[in-house]
Amino acid sequence: MPALHVTDHLLVEAEGPLGRLTLDRPEKLNPLSTSVLLGIESAARWFDERPEVRVVVVSGTGRAFSAGADLAAFAGPPADGVAVRDAVDAGRRMADALEAMRAVTVARIQGHCIGGGVVLAAACDLRVAGASAVFAIPEVDLGIPLSWGGVPRLVREIGAPATRDLVMTCRRVGASEARELGLVQRVVDDDGLDDAVETLAAQLAARAPAALLPTKRHVDAITAQMVGLGRSWDEADGFLTALHDEDSRAAAARYLEGLARR
Repeated sequence: MPALHVTDHLLVEAEGPLGRLTLDRPEKLNPLSTSVLLGIESAARWFDERPEVRVVVVSGTGRAFSAGADLAAFAGPPADGVAVRDAVDAGRRMADALEAMRAVTVARIQGHCIGGGVVLAAACDLRVAGASAVFAIPEVDLGIPLSWGGVPRLVREIGAPATRDLVMTCRRVGASEARELGLVQRVVDDDGLDDAVETLAAQLAARAPAALLPTKRHVDAITAQMVGLGRSWDEADGFLTALHDEDSRAAAARYLEGLARR
């Protein structure tokens, strides 16, 4: 029987060398609420307590990987400064914890992968997308800076020019372009996504841990020297400043009104 770790809108399980971390709120396109972010951080520690787990598949149920943070949070007046900062910093802690996991992580991406969902995917070691997957980072349209360590992670994965393009313009890219950029490593037909991810996970899990896991650590150590994440701790302060900024609040209102008209 698989071992289970239950949190709010998050399914976490492990059976032998394979673990699964599944966002499970499909009716809302798997938003990354504070409780879910904290749950992912907790799940990373839970997996590390099980050294037999070599590979963890990160996915979302339903028709989307994740629509990112709850946009309704930007519609009302700013909340208490401390509470908001803690909530924003939970995203950075989530991504850091996921990357620091001993096991290799594989993101299974279908449908929409938006905002914080892109950061979640970028924190995984490998990413496989269905052909109809769509990626976008709408934070600037919302009048807020991309946080959660998203900018350095994107620079690390796709380079500085592409990061400027995607983050500043907020444009949507399809799976094929995402592969060309390096945002995903493999694109498969939607109907074959599950098989492709399971095959990849099984191939990785069959590798000797003494070779597989040091390779992950070696790559991580080299990329950390190239693009460090240490400065991401203060991104919550920039987010909080934008949340109180009049122009930013107006931008968020326009964006949400546009969504409502679609």
